[in-house]
Amino acid sequence: MNIVTEFCRQLRNNPTPAEKVLWERLRKRSVNGEKFLRQFPIFIIQGLGRKTFYIADFYCARHKLVIEVDGPIHLLKKEYDDNRDIVMKEWGFSIIRFTNEEVFDGLDSVVDKIDNYILTNNIDEVF
Repeated sequence: MNIVTEFCRQLRNNPTPAEKVLWERLRKRSVNGEKFLRQFPIFIIQGLGRKTFYIADFYCARHKLVIEVDGPIHLLKKEYDDNRDIVMKEWGFSIIRFTNEEVFDGLDSVVDKIDNYILTNNIDEVF
């Protein structure tokens, strides 16, 4: 098994409390019938063919939607997160970020925002 897969597996086995709460609402196609994966690696080719990867807390491939749950550590890595979002958006991904507090204090609102994104960005309308 490669190192990225193993790292993602470790993250899935040790979710943050907020990730665990949100996963219970996203799993089993509970939001608009869409499949979400957790701690999913997204590989991106940068300049000179160099590959890098980002690990999405949650990912819906059908909509290229990344959901991030930001805890206190993200206050220290804001520049990294901002750069990561720019790169991922350039590659056609959409990112929705929530804080731990939003997940804990307003889980229904968080799920509604995800559901509304899916409804307003329905890919079936494109085809």
